[in-house]
Amino acid sequence: MKKDYRIKSNKDFQLIFKNGRSFANRQFIVYLYENNSVNHFRLGLSVSKKIGNAVTRNQIKRYVRQAFLELQNDIDAKYDYIVIARKPVRDMNYHQAKSSLIHVLKIAKAIPRNFSSNP
Repeated sequence: MKKDYRIKSNKDFQLIFKNGRSFANRQFIVYLYENNSVNHFRLGLSVSKKIGNAVTRNQIKRYVRQAFLELQNDIDAKYDYIVIARKPVRDMNYHQAKSSLIHVLKIAKAIPRNFSSNP
């Protein structure tokens, strides 16, 4: 994922937490914040140390980034997204994590309700 698609600064994270809307399921919390300054979505990730060691946390981050990369044509591009992983994610494989993320994004209306992830 390109650098301009990532949210890294604490200032941006705090702005989105304060002014954004949140949606959740058992595996993920997703914050959405409308951003008109760029013409593509940006993604911030947070995976707590409570979830596992560095290998596990990095694997979860790779899963989320890859899912967003595959969904980039379907995701609403006017938003900044922050994805927070919860403990159940550590026991999931990539396809389960992606379908859980799609579920939350449907709840948030960031992708169409009738969206199907099957190729």
